[in-house]
Amino acid sequence: MNALPSEERLAKGPVAVFECLQQIPCNPCAEACPRKAITVEHMNDCPSLNEALCNGCGVCMSKCPGLSIFVVDATYEQNKGLVKIPYEFFPLPKENQMVDALNRSGECVGLAEVVRVQVSPNKTNIIWLALPKQMIMEVRAIRLREEEHHG
Repeated sequence: MNALPSEERLAKGPVAVFECLQQIPCNPCAEACPRKAITVEHMNDCPSLNEALCNGCGVCMSKCPGLSIFVVDATYEQNKGLVKIPYEFFPLPKENQMVDALNRSGECVGLAEVVRVQVSPNKTNIIWLALPKQMIMEVRAIRLREEEHHG
């Protein structure tokens, strides 16, 4: 698994974060990257990211069968960061909707605003979330808020 992006890299804009925990034969992220920022040296290795080449486009996210790639942007706004997460549930959230922001354990750690919903009929959908900057390395999933379901 890669180390998390440095503060210096985070200050330069969006960057992919890999949270691959298993060494399995997999490399669709490397094949998908238009900038060749992702490499998999041996088929069973976890991917490596050349942070200098990565622009956070997120093309790799929709190709990852393990849903283990996220894009974080600490430069989104002065007090807010942006996190792009893979999302395979329905219903899809709507833009400007507030959702529960969940950590890796599925615990709600705050609220996030859905900035964009990238719908892909043949791939994984990508949800863009604006949230407090200090949460960008913690939030990895969302839950639709109960009042949104009934409204």
